[in-house]
Amino acid sequence: MKKIALLLAPGFEEIEALTVVDVLRRAGMTCHMIGFAATVTGSHGITVQADQVWSGRLEDYDMVVLPGGMPGSANLRDDDRLMQELRSFQEKGKFTAAICAAPIALSRAGLLKGKDFTCYDGVQEGIEDGNYRKETVVVDGSLITSRGPSTALAFAYELVRQLGGDADQLAAAMLYTDLFGQ
Repeated sequence: MKKIALLLAPGFEEIEALTVVDVLRRAGMTCHMIGFAATVTGSHGITVQADQVWSGRLEDYDMVVLPGGMPGSANLRDDDRLMQELRSFQEKGKFTAAICAAPIALSRAGLLKGKDFTCYDGVQEGIEDGNYRKETVVVDGSLITSRGPSTALAFAYELVRQLGGDADQLAAAMLYTDLFGQ
């Protein structure tokens, strides 16, 4: 069974975090919410109970997901332990995923060099490396990025797809396909 770590830093974007956790768990995957504390408050004042507290280690996971939001994305970017783990994931060919403003953390870790990515409109102005594409979801090898709150479902289904799950069946069961024809 695939294991995914979703990091919750103070000020995370709630829709992006909880949508991803919900969809991955519906797909039968293990997705742990790893908080910078036992409870973490998002950018819109919603407090979430983490499954575990961030210890600086992610080696047991197949994928790491970084939700956006501010100051959540900056808190992720500024965590030196996370930068090391993201580089380790890249070296091992493991999946790294980020949505909204969270690609700033991927940039600081050096993961965007020579890679296609997307992010929340305007965030790309502060990212010097990588090739920005204004698309809903961008996949470049084991790197998956998406634009923002309204793209959270499309992002989550792509994560399921990349991990070998049946994203199409899940999207149909959740009526996404009926609404968006994808």
